[in-house]
Amino acid sequence: MTRPPTITIVDPSDGSPVGELRAATPEMVHASVTAARAASRGWARTAPAERAALVHAAAQRVADAAEGLALLTTREMGKPLDDARGGVQAGIATLRQYAELGPLHRGRSLQGSWASTDLMVHEPRGVVAAITPWNDPVAVPCGLLGAALVTGNTVVFKPSERTPHTGLELARLLAAALPQGVLEVVVGDGVAGAALAGSPDVDLVAHVGSTTTGRAIASAAARTGAKVILENGGNDPLLVDAGVDPEWAAEQAAIGSFANAGQICTSVERIYVTEPVADAFLSALVRRAEKLVMGPGSDPATELGPLVDARQRDVVHGHVAAAVAAGAECLAGGSVPDGPGTYYPATVLAGCTQQMAVMREETFGPVAPVSVVPDFDAALDAAGQGHYGLAAVVLTASMEHAQRAWRELQVGTVKVNAVFGGAPGGAAQPRRASGSGFGYGPELLDEMTTTKVVHLATVPPG
Repeated sequence: MTRPPTITIVDPSDGSPVGELRAATPEMVHASVTAARAASRGWARTAPAERAALVHAAAQRVADAAEGLALLTTREMGKPLDDARGGVQAGIATLRQYAELGPLHRGRSLQGSWASTDLMVHEPRGVVAAITPWNDPVAVPCGLLGAALVTGNTVVFKPSERTPHTGLELARLLAAALPQGVLEVVVGDGVAGAALAGSPDVDLVAHVGSTTTGRAIASAAARTGAKVILENGGNDPLLVDAGVDPEWAAEQAAIGSFANAGQICTSVERIYVTEPVADAFLSALVRRAEKLVMGPGSDPATELGPLVDARQRDVVHGHVAAAVAAGAECLAGGSVPDGPGTYYPATVLAGCTQQMAVMREETFGPVAPVSVVPDFDAALDAAGQGHYGLAAVVLTASMEHAQRAWRELQVGTVKVNAVFGGAPGGAAQPRRASGSGFGYGPELLDEMTTTKVVHLATVPPG
């Protein structure tokens, strides 16, 4: 057997050690998939109400350990502690939501004739591989795991190698409430992930993470025949229309660009502001960026924690430096601070163009690149460019402009006059390079199941 490599995790706020773990080898991944496969038949035959009760019990175990999970999240990836607590609570709520929805998930019937009926029945797919990111290491896995489990699938869960301790603790809490083999967990980097995604015994791969990894998973699934659910990140635009309060618009832009140090899948990645409000908007955004308190996530005063690690900071600073070299003006931030920790200040760039990587790619850091455009038509045209299709935000007082934006922007989610938010139970499908399939909401139950058609006819008399 291949010798397991070691994963070393340090606290991004100061570089102090968090711990070391042995990464799973391909042989270890195979053993976990085999265990999940062995448990799948019994779990699929378990009554939906019983599965739901066990998921409820698993959610309660997470709730009982919520503070410890939040602290571990902050230590591994730097998120301010209150934000980490919010992520854990969101995960618990999602588990409970799916436990309630699972037994109600149903198919439909068709009456072909007086003597025959067709049933369209949902069945579990079998073994689900859930490969999840580091930026929200409790809430995102809880959604995928909850939906997979209540629909009768067994799961092999691979948390990010950047937050493995959080993932292992979450898996331990959940698995303690479930039959053996129903939830397996493996930790590791791309080697373990490739072994899991490429396993011929995996029926569905659900992935939230980078576009590069998502494409590799899609390629592997094309060879094995596994279904895929992918959220591969985005390059989400924010449009600021004439007629809005520039101070309010700047606050929305700051939330979207700087929350969780810009490390949110639907962070604002590029901003198009119309000329009539551009100067006031930029001034207000710079003031907001400069006021943000940067520090360790464990400090209650911290508003902007560190980036997850030095590798991510290099990506962020590389985008900023390249933009400045190409003619952008840095109005706030833009430099790597001295001292320990992988901090990066809230950064505002003006004069950005579509050719710059900071406007074309997912920077995933606390950077607000701004392009001033003459009017809303120009903003809408620029926002529609690019190969991602995750989300977009439109700040406008015009109902006509709001209607045009949500109809014309080719993204999964359009948010009008609020950078974050959404009703409970909502769902969306990313498009183009951002992925495919429903990754949350009631529709995720459909993704986690397959439909079997049963034609029932009576025996003719005589």
